[in-house]
Amino acid sequence: MTLAGIGVDMLEIARMERTMRRRPSFVRRVFTEEERAYCDSCARPAQHYAARFAAREAVVKALGTGFSNGVGFSDVSVTTDAQGRPRALLAGRAARVAREGGVREVALSLSYTREVAVANAVAVTDEVRPRPEDRPDPERELAASFREARSVLDELERAQDGIMVDMSGEHPVTDTQTTQEEGDAGGAADAPAPAEPAKE
Repeated sequence: MTLAGIGVDMLEIARMERTMRRRPSFVRRVFTEEERAYCDSCARPAQHYAARFAAREAVVKALGTGFSNGVGFSDVSVTTDAQGRPRALLAGRAARVAREGGVREVALSLSYTREVAVANAVAVTDEVRPRPEDRPDPERELAASFREARSVLDELERAQDGIMVDMSGEHPVTDTQTTQEEGDAGGAADAPAPAEPAKE
């Protein structure tokens, strides 16, 4: 089974502008109502139409079919998620090809220059999706980074102590010794507990 498929496509924005002028029905035939509403609300509609057309090509390349074997333009469209990021929406034959190939999602990225719209698509299967045990544990990562930072500080303190000994010829008083001496003198001073990493 293919672990992931990658598709890339680009389209000149001027070419999309010419097509929209010459064939007004093109936009209604190819793009969904959601896509038309989004593109028409933008300052340069042709730029966004071009990106969504390129996205269709990139997605079918990632699926390994192209527009053949029953996969048509209406089988792929672009929607947005809750954060406003573009997402490939599959239907019909394209959705069946994805299911048969074990594709769980198609990640999509759209980019523009003033002249060109570019789409990148990655069809991802279970084999390359992060498993729950592989996902980072924020609390564990924070504790590990705290231990690493403490280790670096300890190493710096040891290096600084060595430099002071070389310069003075005497053994420097460390924080631990100072705290112990104060505790002996006052009778109640305890060494401070080490800081704990914050938990969310």
